[in-house]
Amino acid sequence: MRQAMVPRCLLAVLLGGCATNPATGKNEISLVSESQEISLGEQTAAAARAAIGDYPDSAIQRYVRSVGIRLAARTERPALPWNFEVVDDPEVNAFAAPGGKIFVTRGILSYLGSEAELAGVLGHESGHVTARHTAREITRQQLFGIGLIAGSILSSRVAQSAGAIQQGLQLLFLSYSRANEAQADELGFRYMRRLSYDPREMTRTFETLGRVEHLSGGGKVPTWAATHPDPGDRLKKAQERAAAVPADSLQRAVVNRESYLRVIDGIVFGVNPRQGYFEGTRFLHPELRFRIDFPSGWQTQNQADAVLAVSPQNDAALQLSLGGSESPEALLQKFAQQQGVQSGNAQRLNVNGNSAITAEFQAQDAQGTALAGRVMYLAYGGTTYQLLGYSTAARYGSYSGAIARAMQSFAQLTDSDALNKQPVHLALVRLPRAMTIEEFYRQYPSPVRMEIIAAINGVEAGATLPAGMLAKRVQ
Repeated sequence: MRQAMVPRCLLAVLLGGCATNPATGKNEISLVSESQEISLGEQTAAAARAAIGDYPDSAIQRYVRSVGIRLAARTERPALPWNFEVVDDPEVNAFAAPGGKIFVTRGILSYLGSEAELAGVLGHESGHVTARHTAREITRQQLFGIGLIAGSILSSRVAQSAGAIQQGLQLLFLSYSRANEAQADELGFRYMRRLSYDPREMTRTFETLGRVEHLSGGGKVPTWAATHPDPGDRLKKAQERAAAVPADSLQRAVVNRESYLRVIDGIVFGVNPRQGYFEGTRFLHPELRFRIDFPSGWQTQNQADAVLAVSPQNDAALQLSLGGSESPEALLQKFAQQQGVQSGNAQRLNVNGNSAITAEFQAQDAQGTALAGRVMYLAYGGTTYQLLGYSTAARYGSYSGAIARAMQSFAQLTDSDALNKQPVHLALVRLPRAMTIEEFYRQYPSPVRMEIIAAINGVEAGATLPAGMLAKRVQ
C-alpha cells in the first residue's frame, strides 16, 4: 500500500495536489485548494440567501452564530471564515458549504430541544467542512469525468435560475457518501466534547429525526435525514460514543435546555403563508396579492425564488418566478436570444386585466434531450412575472393546453381571508402538573397534529411530560 502512494500522489501533483486532510491527518488527492474552497463557499452562501433567504430574527441569528463560532474555534480549521446562519425554511434541515459556511433551517430549530442538540447539529455540519467532504466529492467526480451534478429536465438551460446561483445551489445540495456522514457525526461529537456539551443530547436529535421521518409517512424525508445514514443506526453509534464518556464528565456536561427554548420562543412554525401558500393546486400570495391555479394532480412546491409544479409522470414542469422590472416584451426578447433556444411567434394577451406576452419555444437540456414549451411574461403590481412551462418535445403536445390554462389563471388576489392569513408560531408553556402528551394537547390545543406536538417536545405519543417542564405548543 505504501508503494502505491508514490504514483498516486505523482498523478495528484500533475492534476492538482496531494493534501493532508486536516480532520483525519490522512493524505488524499485534492483538486480543490483551500482558497478555492472559500471561494466556492462564498458563492454557495450567496446562492442560499438568494434562493431560500435568511430568517428575519436577529436574536436567533446571533444565538446560533455564537454557538457555531465557539465550536468552529475548537476545530482543526479555526482560521476559516466561518459563518452560521438560520434560513427561512420550514423543513427540518441543516447543510454545509465549503469554506465554513453553515446553514440551519428555522424548521429544525423548532424540533431541537437544547443548546447541546444545536451544538451537535452544527458540529456535524462543521465536520463536513473540516474533513473537506465537498472538496473530496468534487475531486472524485472530476477525476472520473462525470461532472459536478447530473442534469435533469428541471435544470435545463431554459430555467431562469441558471448561472452563479444555480451552480451555488448544486454545491449546496451535493450529496455526501454515508462514510462521510458517519465521519461528520464522529467529528461533531468531538467538537461537542471540546466545549463540554452533553453528547447524550445528540442521541435525542437522532430520535427526533426518526420521528420526523415517520411523520413524513415514508414520503418526502427532510434533506438532512434523506442524505444521511439511517437515524436508527446513527442513534446506536451516538449512544455508544456517549457511553464511553466518563460518568463524572457527563455530570458536568452542558445542556442549556431552557435558555435555548427561550431563544426560539415565538419562531414561525411550518409554512409561512405570508410568503405564499397552496390550497390544493391553487397558489395564493397575500403579500404580492396574486393567485394562480396549477394543473390538477401536479406536485407543487413553493421556493423563495420560484413556485414549481411537476406533472404526475415527472415529464413536464411549470415555474412561476419574478422576471424583473423590464417590460414583458423586453424580457421575452432576452429569453428568445438565449443560445439553443428557438422561439415561435409572440402573442400579446390580456390576462385577467394584466398585460402579457407569450410564445412557444424549443430547446435542449444539458443531456441533449429535445424540449418544447411556452413562456409568458406578465406585468402585475409594478413587477414582470415569468411563467415557464415545458416538457420533452415528444410529450409537450399533451401538456400544452394545461400549461396555457394555468398561465392564464394568474389573477389579482381579492379574498380577504387569504389576504389576512397569518403564520402560526411556537409558544412555550410551563406545565403546572405532570400530564401525558395527549392531555397536554387537549389542554393547550394547537392547529397541528398531536403527533407533531409530541415530536417537537422530543417524546413519543403516550409519553408523560413532567410537572414544571417548559413545553412547546403551536398557536
